[in-house]
Amino acid sequence: MILKLLQLSNSALPLGAYSYSEGLETAIEQQWIRNQSDLSHWLSQELSHGAIRLETALMLRAYHGWLNGEIDTIQYWNQWSSAVKETSELREQSWQMGNSLIRLLLALDKNSSTLEPRLQALGKSYNYAIALGIASAHWQIEENLAILGHLHSWTTNMVNAGVKLIPLGQTAGQQLLQELHPLMEITTAEILVLPDEDLYSCSWGLGLASMQHEIQYSRLFRS
Repeated sequence: MILKLLQLSNSALPLGAYSYSEGLETAIEQQWIRNQSDLSHWLSQELSHGAIRLETALMLRAYHGWLNGEIDTIQYWNQWSSAVKETSELREQSWQMGNSLIRLLLALDKNSSTLEPRLQALGKSYNYAIALGIASAHWQIEENLAILGHLHSWTTNMVNAGVKLIPLGQTAGQQLLQELHPLMEITTAEILVLPDEDLYSCSWGLGLASMQHEIQYSRLFRS
């Protein structure tokens, strides 16, 4: 199970996550983020109140839906996930990574003949959080570890983007990642007991940055 978790949360997983900065590129271009302290504040706010917290909560609902065989529930949260994306590039990122993960899961699973019909019943476009919940449940990864692994993977990707864009040194990036470990654990505990009526995010900076990124003249990342 631990090895499956490491594989699923590894940055080498061929989903294209490295090509997305989720608004960081514009935030740095506009000098909203200029140093390690600014990046730490941005990521801390996202983990505590932002889209990644909401996405991970949706992952948990897909996880339970898959374990319980509730296709309608997974379809509902998949549609809900698409509807709450603030920009087209964030929605396209989620679909691209989600569909890539589902294809990879089918390629890696030895019993794909039984897995594929269940996935086909869900439709053609998978949001990444939904696909990740399905994969975590299918691989029997404990829910708390799946959440923590996703938060750590996301934070690592964002820190790496900051290292390239600000730029920061590699050591500074690792120091920042380590500083955020306690917050990842706090957020994991909150998500595990988060009721449906409290599903929200407050990522005003992310939405504005993503909208500007769509028309940014020069850029390295796809979001």
